[in-house]
Amino acid sequence: MKRTSTYFAKPGEITERWRVMDAQGETLGRLARNIAIALQGKDKVSYTRNALTGDFVVVTNAADLKVTGKKLDQKMYYRHSGYVGNLKTFRLREMMESRPTRVLELAVKGMLPKNHMGRQMLRRLKVYSGPDHPHQAQVAGHPAAADNPVVNGG
Repeated sequence: MKRTSTYFAKPGEITERWRVMDAQGETLGRLARNIAIALQGKDKVSYTRNALTGDFVVVTNAADLKVTGKKLDQKMYYRHSGYVGNLKTFRLREMMESRPTRVLELAVKGMLPKNHMGRQMLRRLKVYSGPDHPHQAQVAGHPAAADNPVVNGG
């Protein structure tokens, strides 16, 4: 019986696309999950865990995210400077008012690997609170943009 070998993507074989996802009316966790899968490349046939096979992801309308339940008042974010007694706490409602893009970035960051590859994947995420983004040339100029609805629609 012949043994088949596992496919590993080489750096030259990986094709990167730009995906635009609209966050308007989307639930925070479900959208973050879809973004994390796209950044890792787990939805591609050529997924290799030790190579960057994921795509670039541009998220628009991050200020219009929704959350379920009482999370707006109960979910807390923490930041510590390293000095004694300097722990800062923020509610989700405060974060959505001041920095709505940061909320989505932190949700996606928690779903990515905690290593060098995860940090590289997070750099490919571009989040904007409004409908406009400066990456129109990358999205429109991509060869797969004309025939692939995933690149344009999310």
